[in-house]
Amino acid sequence: MKKATKGWFESAESDLLLIHEISLIEGLTHVSAFHAHQAIEKSFRAIIEEFEIGFVKTHSLENLYNKVKTLLRIQIDIDKLIILDHLYIDARYPGDFGLLPNGKPSVKEASAFYKTAKEVFDASNAVCQSAPNT
Repeated sequence: MKKATKGWFESAESDLLLIHEISLIEGLTHVSAFHAHQAIEKSFRAIIEEFEIGFVKTHSLENLYNKVKTLLRIQIDIDKLIILDHLYIDARYPGDFGLLPNGKPSVKEASAFYKTAKEVFDASNAVCQSAPNT
């Protein structure tokens, strides 16, 4: 595995550790969602780096997923990625602060986002571990 790929995974793992610590805190569910987005984005970018797919200038999980989905061995709920994309944008700025139509994500939703991020991380890591030239 390339050094840069490992860097992406280390950064994604930090996001996952943070989510694990705060996902049950109701007042921080929007932060959990933000870091779930980050962990998934970094996991996708690790694949892009490892397989030399090229620079992809976007933070959209949907667009990044479309670049790497043929390499992944899991099925990802595209609707979750779209929701996380919206939460990611809103969580970065004051105002709506990472809100769903009915307010902040619930603890249950935050836990589901964490689960998705962890699954993407694990699947992405497995793909990169089995890549030629590792």
